[in-house]
Formats: sequence, structure tokens, C-alpha cells
Amino acid sequence: MGKPLYALVDCNNFYVSCERLFRPDLRQRPVVVLSNNDLRGGNR
Repeated sequence: MGKPLYALVDCNNFYVSCERLFRPDLRQRPVVVLSNNDLRGGNR
């Protein structure tokens, strides 16, 4: 059996990169992305 392979997908970073394209005022500022994990999987 081979070694396990792990990957980290940082969707928050992708979101901020896209947002900075449309909002140039954010380009030189730190940005925080918050999420609510309670709504995952349809649990409402």
C-alpha cells in the first residue's frame, strides 16, 4: 500500500482573490472570511 496523499483546498483564499479583482480598495488590506459550518449538509 502506498503512502497516503493529503491535499488542502483553501476556498476562502480563492474567494478573497476574486473579490479583490472587483474591489480594488481591498488589494492592500487584510481580509477575513468567516463561515458558519452549522449549515453544512442541509442541517438547518
